[in-house]
Amino acid sequence: MDLQTPHVLIFPLPAQGHVNAMLKLTELLLPAGLNITFLISSKDHRSLCGYATVHLRLNSHPGFRFHVIEGLYEGPMDTGEKLSLMFDSLTEVATPLLRKLILDFPVRCVIADGINGFSLDAAEGTGVPVIFFRTISACAFWAYFSIPDLISSGELPLTGTNMDELIMNVKGMEGFLRRRDLPSFCRSEIKNYTLHQVSNITRRSTAAHALILNTFDDLEGPILSQIRKHCPNIYTIGPLHAHLKSRSLSTLESSNSFYKEDKTCLHWLDQQSPKSVLYASFGSLATLERDQLLEFWHGLVNSKKPFLWVIRKDLVLGENDEDKVHIDLEKGTKERGYLVGWAPQEEVLAHPAVGAFLTHNGWNSTLESVVAGVPMVSWAFFADQQVNSRFVDVVWKLGIDMKDTCDRTKVERIVNEVMVVRKEEFIDSANHMAELAMKSVCEGGSSYNNLDRLVEDIKAMGVLNKEKQVAFGK
Repeated sequence: MDLQTPHVLIFPLPAQGHVNAMLKLTELLLPAGLNITFLISSKDHRSLCGYATVHLRLNSHPGFRFHVIEGLYEGPMDTGEKLSLMFDSLTEVATPLLRKLILDFPVRCVIADGINGFSLDAAEGTGVPVIFFRTISACAFWAYFSIPDLISSGELPLTGTNMDELIMNVKGMEGFLRRRDLPSFCRSEIKNYTLHQVSNITRRSTAAHALILNTFDDLEGPILSQIRKHCPNIYTIGPLHAHLKSRSLSTLESSNSFYKEDKTCLHWLDQQSPKSVLYASFGSLATLERDQLLEFWHGLVNSKKPFLWVIRKDLVLGENDEDKVHIDLEKGTKERGYLVGWAPQEEVLAHPAVGAFLTHNGWNSTLESVVAGVPMVSWAFFADQQVNSRFVDVVWKLGIDMKDTCDRTKVERIVNEVMVVRKEEFIDSANHMAELAMKSVCEGGSSYNNLDRLVEDIKAMGVLNKEKQVAFGK
C-alpha cells in the first residue's frame, strides 16, 4: 500500500445496517484514489465471508484492507440495554486500538460511525480529523439531537396515555410529530441510560470535523437546514446504493449481507403480475412475539394479495422450533405466498411484480424502497424507525404508518388501502421521489457533487507524522 496515497480509517457500528452503509461508502471512495482500512468485528467479518460478495469487489483495490477487531460484544442488539452493552464494549476495546492505528500510520482522517462517539477521544491531540457518518435519516438524527430540548421543555418524560399528542420542541416537526413518533427509547424513564447515551453521542457530532448523511437534499431539505445550524459542514451523498450504480461501481447482484440470500424468490416473482406482490421484511434486528407474527400472517393472507415474506431464523422471540414456525405459516401461504429466510432485497424491490413493501423502516430499507419507487406499509420496531415511518406517511406521502398496532384486521385493511384503494396516489408519489433520488446521484446532482467535495476535502487534509513513513501493516 502506497504511503503517499491518502489513507482513511472507516469504522462502523458492528450491525448489519451500519456495516452495509459504510461498505457502500468505502466502494464510492476507493476509485477516487484513497487507501482505506475498514475496521470490523470478528463476528461481522465471519458473516461477510460466509454470505456476501464484498471481498470479491474490494480485493480488486490494492489500497483496501479489513482490520478485524476481536473481543467485542457479539450478542443481539434488539433492545436499548443490549445496544448499551455494545457501546460499552466498543468504548473499552476499540478506543485504544483506534488511537494506535492513528498514531502508527499517516492517516488523513477517520470516518467513524457517528454512534461511535469514542472515536473523538481516540483522535484527540493527534491532529487527525474525525468525520462522523450517521447511517440513520436526517430526521431521526435531528430527533436524537433534540432530546435535551424535549427534557428541558418538559415533553420528556412522557406522561399520561395520549400517544397522539403533538411534540412541539423538535424544530421543523411541530405540526406532525406525535409522542408515538419519537425514537423508541424516549418511552423509557428519564433516567434511562440508553436515552442519555444516544442523545449525548449525537450532540458530540458538533465536535466532529464534518457529518456525512446517507440521504439527499430533495428528501430531507428542511430538516437538513435545522441540522446545519449546529453541524454546518454536511455531506449528503445518498442514497448510497443508487449512487454506486450511477457511477457504474455496483450492480443489483452485489451483496453486503450477513445472511444467506434465497434467490429462488426472484423466480417466484417472475410468475406474478406487475405491482401485485406485497414484499414483507422487518430487517436484520427486529423481533416479533409469536402472536404478532400470527396477526401479520392472517392479515397478509386475508388481504388476498400475493406476498413474499422474509422470516429470519431469529425473527420470533422465544421460538426454538424453527420448522414449526414455517409449517404453521406455509399452511396459509401455499396459494399466494412465498417464504424465505433472507432475500436479495434490492433486487426484490426493483422487480416489476412488487407493488408495496411492509417494512420496519430501517433507513437502508426505506431508501431502497424510495429508489425503487415502491410504496410502504410501515411498522416501526425501535430507535430511529419510529421517526422514519412518520415521515414516510405524512411528509413524503409514500405509504401508511401503522406503528404500535399489530392486528390482523388492520393489516388487511392497510395493505389493501396502499395496494388498491389509494394505489395510483401512492405510485405517483413514489415514482416522483424515485426520480428525485436518481437525479441527486447523477452527474451534477446534489449527492454526486457532495461526494466529489468529500473526496477533495479528504485529499486536502494534512498527513499525520510525515516523518515516520512507517511501513503499512508493520
